[in-house]
Amino acid sequence: MEVHKAFTSATRTVSATSLRERLSSLSSLTATPLKPVANLHAQIEFVPSKIPRKRRLQTLAVAIWSTTIVWNTFMFLFLLSFPPLWPFLTAYWIWIAYIDKGPEKGGRLSPWFRSIPFWRYFADYYPASFLKTCDLPPDRPYVFGYHPHGIIGMGAICTFATESTGFSTAFPGIVPHLLTLTSNFRVPFYREIILAMGICSVSKQSCSNILKGGPGQAITIVVGGAAESLAAHPGTADLTLRKRLGFIKIAIQHGADLVPVFSFGENDIFKQMPNEKGTTLYTLQKKFQNVFGFTLPLFHGRGLLNCLSLCFLRAWQRVDNLGLMPYRRRIVAVIGHPIHVVQSDKPTLEEIMHVQQQYIDELMRIWHTYKDQFAKTRTRELNIIE
Repeated sequence: MEVHKAFTSATRTVSATSLRERLSSLSSLTATPLKPVANLHAQIEFVPSKIPRKRRLQTLAVAIWSTTIVWNTFMFLFLLSFPPLWPFLTAYWIWIAYIDKGPEKGGRLSPWFRSIPFWRYFADYYPASFLKTCDLPPDRPYVFGYHPHGIIGMGAICTFATESTGFSTAFPGIVPHLLTLTSNFRVPFYREIILAMGICSVSKQSCSNILKGGPGQAITIVVGGAAESLAAHPGTADLTLRKRLGFIKIAIQHGADLVPVFSFGENDIFKQMPNEKGTTLYTLQKKFQNVFGFTLPLFHGRGLLNCLSLCFLRAWQRVDNLGLMPYRRRIVAVIGHPIHVVQSDKPTLEEIMHVQQQYIDELMRIWHTYKDQFAKTRTRELNIIE
């Protein structure tokens, strides 16, 4: 009996000591989180708990525009679920496909729509602006060349498709038309929005029709196109320009002055997966471009409503650097000096190459003049890769 009591007492003593040691070890764990969790937490930027109403409206404006194609397509499909609307929707589709020539005839630009407050919130999100380096007299047509393309070209939309940055005030008498792929005008409802913004097709016929409109008519071509979007990485400015001669030829044929525009910050609003030439991803993207005429950069931006549950955190927290919203990075489109061309219906290759060199020289002048002001975080210099 005494032996049994002694054994029981010793067991209780050991158990109490062991329990205290385990509790103390657990308390030390709460003070020092596990390394994987700490590292993950350090890489994530969380949204501030208090955001001004103005910034929320800016984010909302960008979110709405970024998903415009999606919700317009969804709306059209939703309306198709109502049989009584089929005759009207069929007529609308026939009108889009065979009758309406708006995208080729200068669009249906609405000064009122381009000036609504929505676009001001949209531009202030980054914020986006432009820098005027000289006057552009409205006594001639113009061809603006926009660089770089970026992932989407948000700066081009702000400057040339809306009045959010005050283009018409800075250049009175000039009517800008931002040009885009013809396929965008096949999306129901969405096409009506961009036509009201003055956006038109980038086809040769469309360019010619607009420039024939007379003095003050202007087109803006994002010269690098889909190929350049694959090179859109933060801190870089790799341009596709050497092989782009069509816009120069059009300018010469219509006697339109060429105006280089370099948009600092355009490549910084999204991050793209590594896709250097020779990689499997780059090869697949180029094949996709050859088949469909456009490409799909694999990119990401900041989050809007992203949530992430982390171990050892007591609540869900919104993540600010995982999502498809563009980052808030300043975009400044520097509008350079015009290059006057001599009108010629059939310009020679030598004439085109001569004007192209003048164009490149002016573009390089813009870069070297303003890079230290607007591209302080660049990782390398401007490079014309093609």
